[in-house]
Amino acid sequence: MCGRFSLSVPISDLAELFGFNIDDLLAPRFNIAPTQPVAVVRNNEAGRREFTLLHWGLIPSWSKDPGISAKLTNARSETVTEKPSFRHAFRRRRCLLPTNGFYEWQRKDKKKVPYYIRMKDGRPFAMGGLWERWQSPEGSELESCAILTTGPNDLMRPIHDRMPVILAKEHFGRWLDTPEREADALKELFAPFDPDKMVATPVGTYVNNARNEGPACQAEPPKDSLFDL
Repeated sequence: MCGRFSLSVPISDLAELFGFNIDDLLAPRFNIAPTQPVAVVRNNEAGRREFTLLHWGLIPSWSKDPGISAKLTNARSETVTEKPSFRHAFRRRRCLLPTNGFYEWQRKDKKKVPYYIRMKDGRPFAMGGLWERWQSPEGSELESCAILTTGPNDLMRPIHDRMPVILAKEHFGRWLDTPEREADALKELFAPFDPDKMVATPVGTYVNNARNEGPACQAEPPKDSLFDL
């Protein structure tokens, strides 16, 4: 799964990654958690790329309870075309979630050791996502999203049995622009990302608390705890 990630890079790096100007001022985030606003890139109503914030935790358009979003932060790529909560969004409302790294917890004896996983070159990358628009009985709208997950690559396998779907830059256009009738062909993009381009490092337990923020979330654990890893 993907339950926590960061986005702490200059806007200019994101503009370079996605190929269009981004004017938003985005505060660095080191511990983004479910139900919080997250940055996404998607196609707007005119079919042009836009950078916007969505609620993390997808609320299907048919849902009567927006609280369901806390259970729908991730969508398994293997069943995304079948699950009622996600299949409509997969065909019509796909997005990209920029990040420069995500966290995962490795079970070790009775402990859960947090790891920060990023690209070796430190550059931002994009996770595949889905988004939906929900309308309350009173008429207000809320747009929300979920992150697609897949099986682990060789780097992730010792840490966890799931990881986010990471899309290479050359596939961004295909992911966002493929018409509904051809969406099934996108499943070939769900393969685990190349582990040789990634690195995983243990971090301290400060990140465990979703209320904690700042660079300390990615700090190495105390040296005396390294013997327990």
